[in-house]
Amino acid sequence: MAQAGLTLEIAVPSARRSQLMRQRARSAWLFLAPMLVVLAAVAGWPLMRTIYFSFTDASLADLEAARWIGFANYFSVLQLPSGRDIYDGLLVDPVWWRAVWNTVRFTVISVTCETILGTIVALVLNTEFRGRGIVRAAILVPWAIPTIVSAKMWQWMLNDQFGILNDILLRLGLISTKIAWTASADTAMIAVLIVDIWKTTPFMALLILAALQMIPTEIHEVAKLDGANPWQVFWKVTLPLIRPALMVAVIFRGLDAFRIFDLIYVLTPNNVQTKSMSVFARENLFEFDKFAYGSAASTLLFIILGSLTILFMWVGRVKLGGGR
Repeated sequence: MAQAGLTLEIAVPSARRSQLMRQRARSAWLFLAPMLVVLAAVAGWPLMRTIYFSFTDASLADLEAARWIGFANYFSVLQLPSGRDIYDGLLVDPVWWRAVWNTVRFTVISVTCETILGTIVALVLNTEFRGRGIVRAAILVPWAIPTIVSAKMWQWMLNDQFGILNDILLRLGLISTKIAWTASADTAMIAVLIVDIWKTTPFMALLILAALQMIPTEIHEVAKLDGANPWQVFWKVTLPLIRPALMVAVIFRGLDAFRIFDLIYVLTPNNVQTKSMSVFARENLFEFDKFAYGSAASTLLFIILGSLTILFMWVGRVKLGGGR
């Protein structure tokens, strides 16, 4: 009897907790419902239309006359009068795969550099020094400047005839002739990376700094008392504690970098060396009047981004329900 009574006492609070969790879940969905409706209207419907057009021969001149052609925009086999087969479609388009490679290379290099530099900046800003508040505000200026403005500003700075960057490098003796940074095939991607890293490193630093400030100072003090040097404190104590926030920052920045458009479009227009998947899709949608082909490129970009999101969440052990 005593054991049964104890079991009943344990079961009742457990049932109440389950009921409370269900009530909280219903309340959460209730509060999220307006946002989900708006999101479905402004994002879901255009996305479905884009996917639909990727399976048609739609033209920007007359979208209503689009005919269903299946996967022809993605891959198709055409037979020549000679009997020889040729392959056509996005999946065998070398220009598309060059854009994929440019996007992947840009994302990996930029996110890696921004994460490392952002961590260093955050560690510096997390220390006590005079004027720290002013420095924290100033470090956000590059990130606060609109991307279009940043691109135009750097376009002048990187100009081979009037740019200040060439002038500085010539005065320091680091180069012997002026470099056309945004026009040369060898330096176009470097120029884009420089501008993007300069602009977005403050964003990474801000997220990492927020995570650093959540760490109690007593943890670092105990580690130092145990004889840990600064590198060991960072590697064994600080980094594991900020890892969830760091993963979130990398996911956000990685997805944003993978759909890069405005910076490349303004800084290096019509440059094959820097053309990203978003630029490729935009060119086909509006400039080349291949609306269906551009829709197929946009659909593939969406699939890649969705797959990367799932991969990042799995690698970082970031669950939708929260926690690790």
